[in-house]
Amino acid sequence: MDTGRQEMKDSPVQDIQQGDLRESALVLSAEPLRPLAELPSHEPALRKRPRPGFVIAALVAAVLAGGALWLWLAPSAPPLGYKTALVDRGQITATVTATGTVNPVISVLVGSQVTGKIKALYADFNSVVTQGQVIAQIDPALFQSRVNQARASLRNAQGSLVKAQAALAQRKLELDRIDQLRRQEFVAQADLDLARTNFRDAAAQVEVVQAQVDQAQAALSNAELDLGYTTISSPVNGIVVSRNVDVGQTVAASLQAPTLFVIAQDLTKMQVNANVSESDIGGVGEGKEAEFTVDAYPKEPFKGTVVQVRNAPISIQNVVTYDVVVGVDNRGLKLKPGMTANVSIVTARKDQALRVPNAALRFKPPAAPIEKKKTTVWTLGGEGPPQAAHIKAGIADAQFTEVLEGPVREGDRVIVGLATAEEPDQKNLPPGFGGIPKLR
Repeated sequence: MDTGRQEMKDSPVQDIQQGDLRESALVLSAEPLRPLAELPSHEPALRKRPRPGFVIAALVAAVLAGGALWLWLAPSAPPLGYKTALVDRGQITATVTATGTVNPVISVLVGSQVTGKIKALYADFNSVVTQGQVIAQIDPALFQSRVNQARASLRNAQGSLVKAQAALAQRKLELDRIDQLRRQEFVAQADLDLARTNFRDAAAQVEVVQAQVDQAQAALSNAELDLGYTTISSPVNGIVVSRNVDVGQTVAASLQAPTLFVIAQDLTKMQVNANVSESDIGGVGEGKEAEFTVDAYPKEPFKGTVVQVRNAPISIQNVVTYDVVVGVDNRGLKLKPGMTANVSIVTARKDQALRVPNAALRFKPPAAPIEKKKTTVWTLGGEGPPQAAHIKAGIADAQFTEVLEGPVREGDRVIVGLATAEEPDQKNLPPGFGGIPKLR
């Protein structure tokens, strides 16, 4: 029986029933199914459009907030003040500035009147020469041959003259003989007339030959003169400033004489040729004091005197200037010919003139009207606003202007500019700081 039960347990039918029971237990114990999540849709969602009134209100609010923030953070403008200067008495020197060139008083250009090759030079730069001293020699061979040719032509003309004079003497004898025979009526009148004609022809021939002799003599003199021009001599006593030729160089004297040397007669006396503008020439006259500097000695002024104001105008690109000659003593020989001089010519000078700074004439308060026909300075009257003072200006220099008439008195303070509260702080800065200009 046990065996039968065991067989019953192991039978396939029993296995299938047990499997079904287990599956039923699993089904009963399983959780219920949940619904699947919806997949996102690919269609764009509809956006809500903002209302126009709301956008405008937002923009206005942003602008007002930005303006309020800028006003809150921006530094307040410093209060303005005035810079003043004292009206005093002192010297005013009115000057006229110009540029010029330092030149010798007398400068001689030594040239050549003949064409030829330089054979020798007997002077160089800075050579001291005397009048009549030979300083150059042009090759004289060609000119010597011309002299010899002219002498031969002269001798030929002189021989022809002697021959013509002999013929004239022969015609004179014949005329006298025919004249005597005619008086005795041994010859015809035609023979006497022919003798007289021959005599006149011989006399005319003598005149022609005499002219040829004179012409040959002139040609000889001209050739000898050209030969003499081959020797170049110094015309004055002085110093050779420039030498423009070398040995072996050919000089051509065609339309004008070429310059071989430049000789300064006296370098201890120099002159400055300054070009003064036509607007400033009215105050410049002979005898005015002048002062100038050169680039070689920028800290050493040289003093001179105006010796001549030339009337010939110099017009360059519609700018008219006049040549003013300033004489200067150059005993130390510091000044060299050709140096550029910066000249200041004194046109007027006053020692105890009532003067105001030039900056006071240029100042004008921001709200003040412009008066071009009047010269005005501004003064501070206590705590009140600036007061205008009309004056009559006199001479002026680079810093001050003379006051001839007006309510301004010595000791008054005139306004020369505006000052802010930042400027006193800048005065206490260390050296080297605060030199950059501010942008306002």
